[in-house]
Amino acid sequence: MKIVAANGINLAYDSFGDEDQDSILLISGLGTQMIRWTVPFCEELAGRGYRVIRFDNRDAGCSSHFRHYPPLDFNALAAALMSGQRPQVCYTLNDMAADAVGLLDALDIDKAHVVGRSMGGMIAQIMASDHSDRVLSLSSIMSSTGNPTLPQAAPDAMAMMVRPAPDPFVDEAAFLSRHLAFARRIAGSGHPFDEEGHRRLVLEEVRRAYDPGGSGRQIAAMAVTGDRRRRLATIAKRTLVIHGTDDPLFPPECGEDTATSIPDADLMLIDGMGHDLPTALYSTTIDAINRTARQA
Repeated sequence: MKIVAANGINLAYDSFGDEDQDSILLISGLGTQMIRWTVPFCEELAGRGYRVIRFDNRDAGCSSHFRHYPPLDFNALAAALMSGQRPQVCYTLNDMAADAVGLLDALDIDKAHVVGRSMGGMIAQIMASDHSDRVLSLSSIMSSTGNPTLPQAAPDAMAMMVRPAPDPFVDEAAFLSRHLAFARRIAGSGHPFDEEGHRRLVLEEVRRAYDPGGSGRQIAAMAVTGDRRRRLATIAKRTLVIHGTDDPLFPPECGEDTATSIPDADLMLIDGMGHDLPTALYSTTIDAINRTARQA
């Protein structure tokens, strides 16, 4: 892992494959670290002939955190948005997209194929719309457009996501139980749930950096960025949208709306996939990303 200065903050990243090949930038989702793009996934993708870069978003992992801001008040945020106000937040998804562009600058990369999952898909969309000169192709995975008329997340899954977790340094067992229950809820029905794999991943994230307030600040960034469909309509890059039919956080209509909003985008709905990327789907996903990149 290395750390570079980008867009006024520090970003942690690592890289796989030959630096002389076209680059693929992997952008992580809400509250997760770059290691959610696992080493086997990155190595298989790099093996298709790319330099693959993964990084920690701001407020995640070993990148800069914004702990000096007060914790997010979810009720106040929701009330402000419902009343038509734009609440004050410490950053938006636009800033996070600028971080990713800043990382490309720091690595002296002119353009990259951009791949994002969940919140990372939103950041990737903004890169393709607002920083199109830096993007070769776009792959948006298990993400959405910000369209307020779309179906909402399953209430129980949303409640599990925002419920405060026990302190892992005080009660590791309770912390793991909470995170594994949520991971199982969003995993989908198409493939067996890898409890041991998720357990290792969660504990590795805790060892790298633990900041429960970071997820709240990222949620606020998503909330105030709003509906992006007009921006998506300007995207002229080869685009792939991957979505699961069992996603309880972003129902499949969210993927369909993303593909409809981006001209000539390809939609790949995966039966039984939830808000997760199990190892059984690595090759399927990588094949599709590679195909989109080659078409670009």
